[in-house]
Amino acid sequence: MDLKLINREILLSFWKVHVLHHAAEGEVIGQWMLKELNHHGYDVSPGTLYPLLKRMEKNGWLTSKADASRGPKAPRAYKITKDGRAVLKIVRQQLRELGVEVGKA
Repeated sequence: MDLKLINREILLSFWKVHVLHHAAEGEVIGQWMLKELNHHGYDVSPGTLYPLLKRMEKNGWLTSKADASRGPKAPRAYKITKDGRAVLKIVRQQLRELGVEVGKA
């Protein structure tokens, strides 16, 4: 079984849902998010997560800030936006429906 293919084609969306969920609870830092996703059994590398966070920010779902006094490599703190909350609401609704469907199998 090609786990990289599964990660890329299916689980990548799950990672985004996790990010939105945690960002809705409070600010998240990329390094913490890597550990959190790993805790849930997802094999996510920094080279995958950080571009994903940037895309989510570009899509308007997250905002970020970094302490400029800590230099260019300072950790960025990500927060959910109003649009991100709307996306999370849609995703939660769809997950409930999917859970009912998958649960029938």
